[in-house]
Amino acid sequence: MIAEDGVLRPRTRAALAGVRAAGSHVIVVTGRMFRAVRPYLTGDEPVVCYQGAAVADPRSGEFLLHVPIPLADAREAMDAVLDAGFHLNAYVDDELYVAEINAEAKRYSEFQHIPVNAVGDLRAWLARDPTKLVAVGDPGELQAFEAELKPRFAGRLFISKSLPYFLEFAHPDVSKGSGLAFVAERLGFRPEETVAGGDGENDRELLDWAGFGVAVANAHPDVLALADLVVPPVQEEGVATLLEAYLHSLL
Repeated sequence: MIAEDGVLRPRTRAALAGVRAAGSHVIVVTGRMFRAVRPYLTGDEPVVCYQGAAVADPRSGEFLLHVPIPLADAREAMDAVLDAGFHLNAYVDDELYVAEINAEAKRYSEFQHIPVNAVGDLRAWLARDPTKLVAVGDPGELQAFEAELKPRFAGRLFISKSLPYFLEFAHPDVSKGSGLAFVAERLGFRPEETVAGGDGENDRELLDWAGFGVAVANAHPDVLALADLVVPPVQEEGVATLLEAYLHSLL
């Protein structure tokens, strides 16, 4: 978890290195696309990205797991998003596609530090199962839209906010928790050995899976309710505080 300035600060980097040096895994679990999170990676463990729809090798970029949205469900969701007047992002082959380069697309590109591909009619262009879809818009309007769509797509799509102005759509069988479970089986650790930290609505399943859940103080209320421990907010490097406490406990 990093602040909205997108900077992974030296204190947090040092804490991550210390935990790895002590023999523990540090797994990055994010809603971001792999190419957007790659600059922040400091270890060799597989990376859970796209809300758990993909797990990638941090060096080669190879997808070790990929669970995209079935095309028919993706198209129905796209129709709903576009009919409601929201900007829409589609993700295929770790690339971001939009209909046109508008203000929302520019804002998202600058926030994630990634290029954007404009294809015109995005709904007509999409011919393959996308890894993820994201609706971008006003937080209050997206919240009402989320409440409307969840019953409609129950069992067909995973729908959750990542940030207040991003409503994300993925395969119904994926979440950050399922992505971490895949990595756990691959690396050989169990939920009861795992501490997971989160701040967003899309971190609920992650904290549910882990034996011990941690939330930063500025987290979504659902995440705060699930957490076994609350650490300082992201702006005060709450994750570093947690990791430093773990290292101190080993002394």
